[in-house]
Amino acid sequence: MEPNRTEWQKRCTFNGFCKTVLRNEAIDAIRERRYRRKHEVTFSDLSPQEEHQLYTCDQYFADDETVKSFFVAGREFTAKMIADALHSLPEEKRQAVLLYYFFDMNDKEIAELMKIPRSTVQFRRTSSFELLKRFLEEKADDWKD
Repeated sequence: MEPNRTEWQKRCTFNGFCKTVLRNEAIDAIRERRYRRKHEVTFSDLSPQEEHQLYTCDQYFADDETVKSFFVAGREFTAKMIADALHSLPEEKRQAVLLYYFFDMNDKEIAELMKIPRSTVQFRRTSSFELLKRFLEEKADDWKD
């Protein structure tokens, strides 16, 4: 059975439309590639001075004189002291504290991530405060020397 004339015209019209759309898309892609080539620079083409403007290096604790202190309740604490205190915690407790305070996760989210009960996360986090307090109290006098 041969298609009638109107069906043939519809097919031809649709084919023409598809070809036009594809041709226009190809033209747009070529134009965008030319625009990007004109306005973008590859990293390998950058001079060392331009490359250094794209990033920065943090130098925590590089020079003890530049480390800022925190004064709390008449005691002085440096960022290095707090980092040492955090490192003194057992791994699972340190993870709970860091996820809670620095990643702004609640106990439920931490429990799902670590695949442990929520109450365990709460216990680890709250018991860590006592350990941190004890560590800082014991070591505070040693760091003054």
